[in-house]
Amino acid sequence: MTATPTQIHEAIAALHRGEVIGLPTETVYGLAADASNVEAVNRIFALKGRPADHPLIVHIADASLLGHWTYGRSEAAEKLAQAFWPGPLTMILPRHPSVPDAVTGGQATVGLRCPAHPLALRVLREFGGGLAAPSANRFGRISPTTAAHVREEFGDAVPLILDGGECDVGIESTIIDLSSGTPRILRPGIITHAQIEAVIGPVAEQASELSPRASGTLEAHYAPRTPMLLLPRDALEKEAGEQRAFGKRIAVLAIDALPAGSTGMVLPGNAEGFAHGLYAALRELDAGDEHLLLVERPPEGDAWTAVHDRLRRAAAGAGPDDDSP
Repeated sequence: MTATPTQIHEAIAALHRGEVIGLPTETVYGLAADASNVEAVNRIFALKGRPADHPLIVHIADASLLGHWTYGRSEAAEKLAQAFWPGPLTMILPRHPSVPDAVTGGQATVGLRCPAHPLALRVLREFGGGLAAPSANRFGRISPTTAAHVREEFGDAVPLILDGGECDVGIESTIIDLSSGTPRILRPGIITHAQIEAVIGPVAEQASELSPRASGTLEAHYAPRTPMLLLPRDALEKEAGEQRAFGKRIAVLAIDALPAGSTGMVLPGNAEGFAHGLYAALRELDAGDEHLLLVERPPEGDAWTAVHDRLRRAAAGAGPDDDSP
């Protein structure tokens, strides 16, 4: 953590003025603003280019504040908070009437999380309220895992970014809907389905037609601007050879070792290590001048579910913006 006490003080003052700051969490960096200030929340949407009906997650200092943001008591939420907070778990609960529509996308629910990053927790405690903090990137693009990524993304538009080092987890939180009926995982994360079931019992693994909208659940998300293919190792090696034969510049994101003759980056063959490095690797490869990114499909299994989710959405959204020349 490299942010100074003076910078932290300035950040908290900026939040009280209704400004937006860059804030580290253990998952990814966020664009943070006072969740009770509608104008401040609207600044987040404007910076990201985010649709107004797409809800934000409110970050709070601890579980004792649940009652300020939710309506009614949830035994499941209390158990999950005790087990996983501070940590990368977001719970969707019935919203308190005082929560602004701008935060919830006009829905009757609100997403809440207590982050595990010490700098985020210090800011939350000293600020004294909830912070709406979606990932600090343009809507639909690769999430940032360092302060430098946020600066690259927004430049002077976000003048105050607290540097908390690299994010430990590297992908967004698990989102579980506890607002009605059977609990459902709306977005997988590093906290797995099995871990949650061990605390509260049966949990559905997918959203239903009645599930509320939630952050990061669109079909195309977390995406590079370079077209991207997600392939098993054998198919990736074949595709790489064919693309090079056509004179295409390609970059490969591989597990453990690059295929012979390929250039690119390597990530570990374990789910936590892969997740930790994924967005930084995609950002670095996307900054090159390649025609195509080829990403090796990871193994299956509960530990890899969240990584598969991010890669599938990244591949679906990869490519230039619609208004690019």
